[in-house]
Amino acid sequence: MFKKKIKARMLNRKASSPQNKPDHVLGALTLRPGDHVADIGVGGGYFSMRFADAVGELGRIYAVDRDPDFLALFRKSAAKRGVKNVTLVPADALASDIPARSLDCVFLRNVYHHLRDRVAYIESISGLLKPDGRVAIIEYTEKSTGQPPGHFVPPSVIISEMSEAGFRLEKSYDLLRPRQSYAIFSKKI
Repeated sequence: MFKKKIKARMLNRKASSPQNKPDHVLGALTLRPGDHVADIGVGGGYFSMRFADAVGELGRIYAVDRDPDFLALFRKSAAKRGVKNVTLVPADALASDIPARSLDCVFLRNVYHHLRDRVAYIESISGLLKPDGRVAIIEYTEKSTGQPPGHFVPPSVIISEMSEAGFRLEKSYDLLRPRQSYAIFSKKI
């Protein structure tokens, strides 16, 4: 658990780094009080905490991770800060722990490349979104340095796979280029 605690801190440092423009990332999501957001791959929880503040006490954040140690560490961090609008969700319980058509936004930061069958995964979370819900994806690009092999997905592939899953590109942002892409998708009408 000690190693996970160190890794969670490192993930939070990276997420909050000015180089990664967290205020711009959050601003692009245009979250409102009362929104419901799923943070897929919560890791250290930096963005989930920011989302919890943005949606307020009437909103709900679903902090999702496949690693129970990250969820346990995030639970302690949220309790310490008095954050009460967060629900922890094991990744394999996504469909059972998040009500259908309840989410305004699904946020995936640097986890898209980990998904095994990405199109099927996105199709499966589609039912959790409200009709006007969005999916925000930040992912390493092929131009990223220092990334292990396979730890990136080119933006063109993300757009293609999202289209195949029933989503259209709403907006892409250059603020994290060339290391990362950032795009927001909505359901096709």
